[in-house]
Formats: sequence, structure tokens, C-alpha cells
Amino acid sequence: MQASPGLAFVVRTLVVAAALWVATVLVDGIELSGSSTGTRIGTLLVVALIFGLVNAVVKPVVATIGCPLYILTLGLFGLVVNALLFMLTGWLSDTVGLPFGVDGFWSGFWGAIIVAIVSFFLHLVIPDRVDGR
Repeated sequence: MQASPGLAFVVRTLVVAAALWVATVLVDGIELSGSSTGTRIGTLLVVALIFGLVNAVVKPVVATIGCPLYILTLGLFGLVVNALLFMLTGWLSDTVGLPFGVDGFWSGFWGAIIVAIVSFFLHLVIPDRVDGR
């Protein structure tokens, strides 16, 4: 039995928020500030939503336009794109007043890799029927 689309969306958002938290712990240039734990959790949830929107809207456009670079670099250009999208997420979060920031390309690069790895492993643990995959 498959979970409802709403539950799957919530689970995927929580997974990304947890992965973002791990990135803030492991990467020096990714900052999450806030006066309380509740503020930090709320910030991570909103940033996870922004991250999802950026990946849903901007990434397909960049992938289509940059297709020759993906082919030329055998897919390694995807790492650069992911870093730039992570930086865009940090900039958008800062723009709307969230206490989340990414301090440059390499912070975005490592943050995007960590978020991808942590999300992958969390999705391995979560049953497919719960996260809608």
C-alpha cells in the first residue's frame, strides 16, 4: 500500500532537512544560526522546501541548457551545477531572512555532496511505501 502524496512530501522534506542539518555540522562555510532549537528546526524545514523548489524549477532548465557540458565532462559538470544550486538555496534563504547561509563555492560543493549522500542513506532506511519512491 502506497502512502498518500502528502505524507510522502512531508517525509521527503524531513529527509532533506535532516541532510541539511548534517551539512551544517560537517561543513564550515554553511551557517545555521538561531536563538533556539525550535528556530533552527523551523529554518531547516523552510530551507528544505526552498531547496526542493530550486531543484524542481531551476535544475531541469540548467541541465537542459548545459547538456553539452554534461556530455563533455562525463557528468562531472553536475557536481558544479549542484554546488551552484546549493549556493542559490543559501542566497534565497538569506534573502527571505532565514538564518541560513552558504559562504562560497566550496562550501556549496561539499554541502551538496553531503546532502545527496545523507538523503540517499536515509531513503534506504525509510520504506518505499512511506516516502513515495
